[in-house]
Amino acid sequence: MRTKFYLITAVLFLSGYLQHVGAQQNTAGFNYFEYKGKDALFDQKINLKKEYYNPILSGFYPDPSICRKGDTFYLVNSSFAFFPGIPISTSKDLVHWTQLGHVLNRPGQLKLDGIRIAGGIYAPTIRYNKYNDTFYLITTCVDGIGNFIVKTKDPAQGWSDPILLPKVGGIDPSLFFDEDGKAYIVNNDAPVGTPKWDGHRAIWIHEFDTNTDKTVGTARVIVDGGVDPSLKPVWIEGPHLYKRNGKYLLVAAEGGTGPNHSEVAFISDKVLGDYVPCTTNPILTQRDLDENRSPRITSVGHADLIDDTDGKTWAVFLGCRPYEGNYYNTGRETFLLPVTWKDNAPIILPKGETLPLIVKKKKLESTSTLMSGNFSWRDDFEKDSLNNEWLMIRTPHSRWYNFKDGKLILKALPLSINKTVQPAFLGHRQQHRSFEVLTELSFKPKTIQDIAGLLCFQNEQYNFIFGKTLVKGKESIVLYRSDGKRTRLACKAIPTEYKDANVQLKIAGKGSNYSFYVSYNGTDWVTIAEDTDAHNLSTQNAGGFTGTLIGPYASSALQPDKEK
Repeated sequence: MRTKFYLITAVLFLSGYLQHVGAQQNTAGFNYFEYKGKDALFDQKINLKKEYYNPILSGFYPDPSICRKGDTFYLVNSSFAFFPGIPISTSKDLVHWTQLGHVLNRPGQLKLDGIRIAGGIYAPTIRYNKYNDTFYLITTCVDGIGNFIVKTKDPAQGWSDPILLPKVGGIDPSLFFDEDGKAYIVNNDAPVGTPKWDGHRAIWIHEFDTNTDKTVGTARVIVDGGVDPSLKPVWIEGPHLYKRNGKYLLVAAEGGTGPNHSEVAFISDKVLGDYVPCTTNPILTQRDLDENRSPRITSVGHADLIDDTDGKTWAVFLGCRPYEGNYYNTGRETFLLPVTWKDNAPIILPKGETLPLIVKKKKLESTSTLMSGNFSWRDDFEKDSLNNEWLMIRTPHSRWYNFKDGKLILKALPLSINKTVQPAFLGHRQQHRSFEVLTELSFKPKTIQDIAGLLCFQNEQYNFIFGKTLVKGKESIVLYRSDGKRTRLACKAIPTEYKDANVQLKIAGKGSNYSFYVSYNGTDWVTIAEDTDAHNLSTQNAGGFTGTLIGPYASSALQPDKEK
């Protein structure tokens, strides 16, 4: 009886404590968020009815996969440890894309707790099966549930819960629906026996039953190592299977996803093999070209092929736009090129040619897009839901954001950006090498651990925090830079006459240099830090596979510097 009494007392105490904490929790208001692209590439004059810019999806849109139903194309990309997972976009002309939303948009579909930023969702493949009028998406949750499928009759109306594929190992699974109605999964996994060199991988094939959503029979290897095993090629991955002119075509990435990336192709008379390397290999790469070439696009590969309504073949693939060396803060982006054919073998880009940034194409729509070009995007937070452009870090388990009177309200959660958690942060992709971000913040820090403002996020240890906090008892604008360790680059006390006013924050990026400004009256800008080194936001320094996200952030877990 006494134990029960103590238990009830403890529960009541804890409940009261949590209510007290909740009541005391600080919040930050953001009146708007504006993003402006300012790339010189997109300032070049083109005939919008006959030409398009590469990339077609700028910023962090890696590992593209594409399918078509009728005259409508659907494209998906990797999302790693961000939520919602797997952006899905639609187009009529392959160039002008509109994001429908996300495939994995319910917390029950995507559990990312404790998963590193470079974990999570890798290389989804989207396919339409005309035999049962169903869209399928197959992918891997690395560090999570492994390989799985989700499906739907309408990509705009939500997708199923994950259907696990316990017999499919490795990563990068892809589906293929043959003319006889049979289905197959190809994927990257370890070779049979002991790998013979670092990066030695294989492509496997499994038969898949669409009635049970399970693999059947025994899997087999159809490519061991790559095009030429004597050269010890690394990371044969990202496989896709097609059928053309009675032949089975397998395309895959080879060389790793960095500067040595390439796309290769194999052909076979039978779906289960044997697969023979095409004579046109590599069918896409930029690794052998002059480092001083212009334009300089690197790391191209991980392609997927699609026929348009006129029977012409196109390839979507990833590439990077460095501002110097192998440094790029925009992540891996989606590019588009026409495919030519030689003896049933595809050629995305002939050997030795530089990837063009302006490409001719017929039947282009005269529509604007927020995926490419020098667009401006502004969110005035007038809806009660988040726009498709926003991403969170990992899966949400509580509602820490809200909308009130045209403001985004963030709870200043007691969670540090440096931990593998879900902080109160909404990120918009950095989609241009030159850009500008603005917001207006209303926030009253109560302790030296309270901070709110803008976060430039590559991962937990590589980022910028730019915002308002308390320093020596004064409300101040601070800038922190993290590159494995955190450094406070600037601190400026807010003038007394503006201590109760909103502040406007601005970040202007140009290549590796980011500048940070504040305004107290909405007109005059005060420099907090100019031409700050932003190499820390590149995967060359930070590692991983993602791009930079920038957006509103609030926390009550800032570890302030020791004051001298």
